[in-house]
Amino acid sequence: MRSANLKTYKPSHSNVQSTSKEDIYQLLLAQLNSLLDDDVDYIANTANFCAAIQQNFHFHWVGLYRVMGEELVLSAFQGPTACTRIPFGRGVCGQAWEEKKTLIVGDVHSHPNHITCSALSQSEIVVPLFDSHGNVKAVLDIDADIVNAFDTLDKDYLEECVALLAKYY
Repeated sequence: MRSANLKTYKPSHSNVQSTSKEDIYQLLLAQLNSLLDDDVDYIANTANFCAAIQQNFHFHWVGLYRVMGEELVLSAFQGPTACTRIPFGRGVCGQAWEEKKTLIVGDVHSHPNHITCSALSQSEIVVPLFDSHGNVKAVLDIDADIVNAFDTLDKDYLEECVALLAKYY
């Protein structure tokens, strides 16, 4: 169950006033439910998925890496250019894939396994996307330009968002 944390989140590049982070996630889930469609291809669904998160939160970078063999390959994303391929276990994305769990890094500059794609990234959350057999098919990677941008509320809601996307693949 989600925590009752109603901490106010003010994105760094937004005109959003004082909307609780939980309220934004509730709206995002409703939006994703209407955007995602099993008759639409992978690229369209993943592009809209990343765009919806970006538009609602204005994070520095939002994207998906899909599992291809023994590496993660860049898929749909919103933000500046990014690393194209990440080996299994390498970086926060590869580590989340290997450990099969969501990872929150409050300060990427102090994380020994972080891969720097943008010097503006300060914190990161990576959420695995599982298939019906429990295999990781992709990871959602979100970077923020502030330290400690992510908490358990983000983890809980982003896992719910990723589960919505996963049911189509």
